[in-house]
Amino acid sequence: MNASSVGNSIVDAPAAADNARGSLRFSGGADFDVIILGAGASGLFCAREAARLRLRVLLLEGGEQAGLKLCLSGGGRANFTNLDVEPRHYRCARPRFCGPALKGFTPRRMLDLVVGEWRLPYEEREHGQLFLTVPARRLRDALADDCRAAGCRLVCHAPVSRAWREGEDFCVAAGDGLWKARGLVIALGGPAWPQAGATDAGLRLAGAFGHEIVPPRPALVPLRMPAGWPSADADCNALAGISLPVRVDLPQSGLTRDAWTDSLLFTHDGLSGPAALKASLFWNAGEALRVNFAPDADVEALIDAPENGRTQALTVVRRLMPQRLADALTPPGPGRRKCAELSRAHRRQIADAVQRHEVVPTGVADFSRAEAASGGIDVARIHPKTMESALVPRLWCIGEALDVTGLLGGYNLHWAWASAAAAARHMARTLGSGSAGE
Repeated sequence: MNASSVGNSIVDAPAAADNARGSLRFSGGADFDVIILGAGASGLFCAREAARLRLRVLLLEGGEQAGLKLCLSGGGRANFTNLDVEPRHYRCARPRFCGPALKGFTPRRMLDLVVGEWRLPYEEREHGQLFLTVPARRLRDALADDCRAAGCRLVCHAPVSRAWREGEDFCVAAGDGLWKARGLVIALGGPAWPQAGATDAGLRLAGAFGHEIVPPRPALVPLRMPAGWPSADADCNALAGISLPVRVDLPQSGLTRDAWTDSLLFTHDGLSGPAALKASLFWNAGEALRVNFAPDADVEALIDAPENGRTQALTVVRRLMPQRLADALTPPGPGRRKCAELSRAHRRQIADAVQRHEVVPTGVADFSRAEAASGGIDVARIHPKTMESALVPRLWCIGEALDVTGLLGGYNLHWAWASAAAAARHMARTLGSGSAGE
C-alpha cells in the first residue's frame, strides 16, 4: 500500500498547499521546532522528552482530550510496561527493528519515572506485567503536566486535514489552525479500538509522504472458530463461559519456543482470554492453533497409572478440566472404556485430543474488539535507532503507527515509550535546540 491508495491527506504541490490553507493563517508563525501529531501515549511521551531537551514543541490532538486510550488501557489501570521486554515479544516484518529503541529505553527507566518522578503506585501481576493501582488517567495527567511544564503547547480538537512540505519546513492544517515547524512526528496510532477515536489517519499521512504501508489487521483479538468445534454436540456456543489455563502455540509459524501459557475463555463464537489474544498476534489465516488444555498434567501417564486401570478414560480427563469441555474433547469411543482396556494407540489419541489439540481458526474479530492493530508504516524505510524516515528528512514515525505490535502484557505501551524516546533524542540533535544526551 502506498500514497496512491491512501488518498490526498498530504499535499506537496504549492498550488494545492495554497488551496489547503483556504482562509487559515499560520498560528504562531514558525515558532516551533517540531509538531507532534497525536497526543496518545507515544505522542505525549515524545513531547515530554523533546520539550525537556529544549525543543519548542507543538502537540496536536484531534480528540477532546489527550491520552484517551491510555486512560482506558489495562482496564483503566494502565499496564504501563513489563519486566521482560525483548524484540521477540513483538510482531514486525523486520524482527530486529525494535531492538535499538528497546535497548535505549528499558522497563527500569519507565519504572523510575512512574515511581521516582510521578509517585504513582503500581503492582506486579503474573508474567511480569506492571499495572498502576490508581486510575490510568493519573499517568496521562502526569505526562500532560510534564509537557506543559517543559513549555510544550498542547492543542486538542485539532484533527489533521492536511500536511505538506514548504521549503525546509512542514506545514500542518489541523482544526482551525495552520502550523509550521522544522520537524514533524506522526504519532497517530492505528485503527484498533475505533470507539475510543482510533483511525488510520497516521497511516494515510505516512503513505502520502511515500512510505509503504503494511495493511493493518486486528491484533490481540478473539479468535473465531469453525462451526461444530470442538464437537458437534458441544461447540463454542455450548461451552461459552468456560475459562481455564492452557498452553497454546502455532506450530506452522515455528513459534513453539514462544508458546504462551495463560487463561483461555470460550465465547459464543470462538476463543478469547489472554492465551487466545496472544496467539492472535502471530496467527496467520489458514494456520493451525495447537492447544494443551491440561498444561500441568501428563494425560497419557495418568491413563497408564495402575490406580486408574478400572476408571473410564473420560473420568480421568474430567478431573483436569470442566466436565463439559472434557466431554467435548475426549474421543467418545475410547473415552468410555476403562483405562486398562485401551490400546497404546487409543491412549495416545486421547492425549493428543487433550494436550496436542490442533484446530484452524476461521478468522479473528474486527477492530472494535482488538486491543491493537498489526501492520502499519513499513519499517524498511524507518531508521531503527532514531525513528526518522529514510525518505523524508526530519519526519519521525513512532508508536502503534509503525509495523511493530507487541504481545498482551504491557509491551505496546512500552513500545510507545521506547520509540518516542528514541525519536526525541534524535530530533534534539537534528534540530539543534539543546543537547540530546546519551
